[in-house]
Amino acid sequence: MKIGTAGYYWLDTWIFANVIQLATQDFCKTFLNLQNDPCGRQFDQMTQAARSCTANIAEGNSRHYTSRETEMKLTDVARASLSELANDYINWLLQADQLPWSNQSPEYVSIATLPLDMPEYKDDVQYQSSRHILAQKHKFDPWLKTTDSMQAARCILVFCNRLTTMLNKQIERQLSSFTEEGGFTEALTAERLKQRTADSLSEDAPQCPVCGKPMLKRMAKKGLNSGKPFWSCSDYPNCTGTRKFEQK
Repeated sequence: MKIGTAGYYWLDTWIFANVIQLATQDFCKTFLNLQNDPCGRQFDQMTQAARSCTANIAEGNSRHYTSRETEMKLTDVARASLSELANDYINWLLQADQLPWSNQSPEYVSIATLPLDMPEYKDDVQYQSSRHILAQKHKFDPWLKTTDSMQAARCILVFCNRLTTMLNKQIERQLSSFTEEGGFTEALTAERLKQRTADSLSEDAPQCPVCGKPMLKRMAKKGLNSGKPFWSCSDYPNCTGTRKFEQK
């Protein structure tokens, strides 16, 4: 899987989210009308929820190198949008006094376990990824190519459940990576602290009276000494040792 700029093209979650978005657009165009959706709000809400899922997976992956925290938050937004969409399909079934498929039913199991192909893009990624998405969607034609809105809703609901599981695992991997490696912001903070420590050492910084580590010159931001310099332990907040700064 490619990570970074446009790396989401290789993500199974993004690919499957596109399948759900296309299937939802087909569903809304086919089954929503002036009688059951006179103001078009249901159409807008369902298609926008499907779009939000796809867009936030892409945007989150694009932030991988600059903010792991933002990456996780956007992936979580994608998961929340997917839950909203799933509830719309559940409501569609309940309005007709119908139920979703049981997760033990042959239909559910077939859709939930039908494997996706591995993306293999050599060049012209936008073209090849688009062709790949359509190929994955057509795998489910036996359930989607129907005039029965109940079958289509049940099928796409299984899609939503399947992608939710995939996103849960993706967020777990992101959290594990963040815990082990940190993120771009953390790296910047470490480099900034390293430089400040070096600068202080060049100014003959004193040792911390508490732990003995070198101290950093800081500026008080509040209180009676606001705006005045003081020495603070470089290991803050683990150590809160301070010294009065004396101008040479």
